[in-house]
Amino acid sequence: MKKFMRVLLKSMAVLGISIVGLLVIVFTINIICNKIEQGKIEPYGQLVSVNGEKMNVTIQGKGAETIVLLPGFGTAAPTLDFKPLIDELAPYYKIVSIEPFGYGLSEDTAKERSTENIVSEIHEALQELKIDRYMLMGHSIAGIYGLDYVNKYPNEVTGFVGIDSSVPTQGGMDTKFPIKSLQLLKKSGIARILIKFSDDPYAGLPYDDDTKEQIRMITLKNFYNTSTSNELEHISKNFTAAKTLTFPKDLPLLLFVQAKSGGVEKNWIPLHEEQVKHSVYGKVITLDGDHYLHHTKSEEIADNIRSFMQNK
Repeated sequence: MKKFMRVLLKSMAVLGISIVGLLVIVFTINIICNKIEQGKIEPYGQLVSVNGEKMNVTIQGKGAETIVLLPGFGTAAPTLDFKPLIDELAPYYKIVSIEPFGYGLSEDTAKERSTENIVSEIHEALQELKIDRYMLMGHSIAGIYGLDYVNKYPNEVTGFVGIDSSVPTQGGMDTKFPIKSLQLLKKSGIARILIKFSDDPYAGLPYDDDTKEQIRMITLKNFYNTSTSNELEHISKNFTAAKTLTFPKDLPLLLFVQAKSGGVEKNWIPLHEEQVKHSVYGKVITLDGDHYLHHTKSEEIADNIRSFMQNK
């Protein structure tokens, strides 16, 4: 028995040392890769000064009307992710893609990620660009920020378009997220391994290899940085605050909603129908696709936006 215990303890010690050694190797490789990738990320758009920090904004198309695009939570490289939709809309509109702090090529920030701050920063960026009349179009959590935005700046926003946008009363927003664990995954380098061996989320979609590689590197750069970690901490508060708001009655409101939400929210379509119920120009359009409807349904989204805005 004593001999068995000695062998067992030695084996456990060897295993422990091996695991520690492996983690050190992963950590070191991650640091090296991060430095290399910083030089490989290709700039796009333009940097706008907002509260002394730099926010990245891309402007494409020369249409008479302007659409401002806002990303969903955790979309690491918003402008690149929106590419299929921008390509469909740019022939008809001027498309302004905003990358909030912590996203894309924008700087990270330590400023609290409350809805109030996020909305104020987006507005300031547009003011810096002298853009004061536009349609707001947002994916996922941008439905919460957009709801606040259209009520604060009603004289600037000409309409709101949601891409499977979040609703204040949807369930699960009081969840306590393991933020420190997620940050540890990034710092340790384990996140890099998990992303490398995960299925390609852009496989079969209209993104070339160069674009996908840029998205991968930006994803690793922004993975649960200070901004997005703080935004995750504020999700419950931001959703709760939005429950007191409704879209203005006379604001054109078009919501694209996935036909099957995968059981995440059984009342997904009714929740959006409730949002447009009191709108004079409100409409819900269901599409077959996943939460990122713009990945596969950009043509349908663009066609319906043009038709809706022309007939409102």
